[in-house]
Amino acid sequence: MSQLRPVNTSLCLEKICESNYQKLFRLIPNLCAFEKCAIGLTQGRPSLYLDVLERNPYTLTIELSHCFNRPLSELIAPAVKIRVYLDAQLAEVIRDKDRPAVDRVYQNPGRALEIQDYKWRLNYFLQKWLDHCLKTDYRFDSAESGCVI
Repeated sequence: MSQLRPVNTSLCLEKICESNYQKLFRLIPNLCAFEKCAIGLTQGRPSLYLDVLERNPYTLTIELSHCFNRPLSELIAPAVKIRVYLDAQLAEVIRDKDRPAVDRVYQNPGRALEIQDYKWRLNYFLQKWLDHCLKTDYRFDSAESGCVI
């Protein structure tokens, strides 16, 4: 993934965020209806967890994660924090479990191209993960219950 770089990162980042928004709502059509959490299930695969972290009139901040059970511990991976812009119909990764948030990595606004490249890689990953989740036919129940990991 780090080797793949588009020529026009700005345009590609916008297109990926648009695509991620559409895929997120295909995966979880009733995303705005969940107040706190939801669990996506499919045959023979680990559960997909949705946590609503913050809700504002025009944005949602959510986290998506899988939970893989191991004999001695639970491994949560990936865990991706996503800001969903409802008015602009964009979904952008803010951070993932393995990498720090964009604003912590690049605090110097003069490094705009590096910031854009970092954001593009995070959102490209989300695009591929959402594709995988859609192909494996995850379904989220409309009722919120049993959302404890």
